[in-house]
Amino acid sequence: MLIAEDLLLLLYNDESGKPITGNPGLDYSLAGAVLIELTLLGRVDIALAGDDVKEGRLKVLDTSSTGDAILDERLAMLAEKSGQKPKNLMSKLSKTLRDQILARLVERGVLEADKGRVLGLFPVTRWPAKDARHEAEVRTALESVLKLGTQPDERTAALIALLNALNVVPKVITDAVDKKALKRRAKEIAESEWAAEAVRKAVQDMQAAITAAIVVSSSAGASAGS
Repeated sequence: MLIAEDLLLLLYNDESGKPITGNPGLDYSLAGAVLIELTLLGRVDIALAGDDVKEGRLKVLDTSSTGDAILDERLAMLAEKSGQKPKNLMSKLSKTLRDQILARLVERGVLEADKGRVLGLFPVTRWPAKDARHEAEVRTALESVLKLGTQPDERTAALIALLNALNVVPKVITDAVDKKALKRRAKEIAESEWAAEAVRKAVQDMQAAITAAIVVSSSAGASAGS
């Protein structure tokens, strides 16, 4: 399972098959998860002072196949955009990504595609859980870190950082008695030295991209209504 696949499972309600958060956050967080995975695999990095790419910009280190079609497709996109700020790449990376992941999880028998119509007119697809065993393992690892205080491995920390950036930790860990303590712990993990600087930068830039997109969307809506 990719980090993005684990994240998507956490962001969809198992019973209703509906996402627990909206856009652009959901799609950008999946793009951020892919960028983190490629960073952990040593395919991309964030440039430092003195590199041939401007400091803080994305640099592609290795374009060889990862063995995963979704990652390879995004890696090819990044190879064409080396030298850009990660936050400026979130929209491109997220294009069709959610649909690809959903289709893959249905093919694996993890989710099912429940097709229906709203008001008997508009087609809609829900994605309820079909086999929630893997997701249960992911949730157990999250709860161990967030509720019991254990140290996370890199993948679990990445998920926590992404969920924290989306501000949905209490929506994922719903049975926590102290929601404020839960959010504090998630923030603590997200801001800790849980991974290389490039990985943490990917999360920060994903969050910045979400914020910027929301501001632009809100401004456009306000202009349309005036």
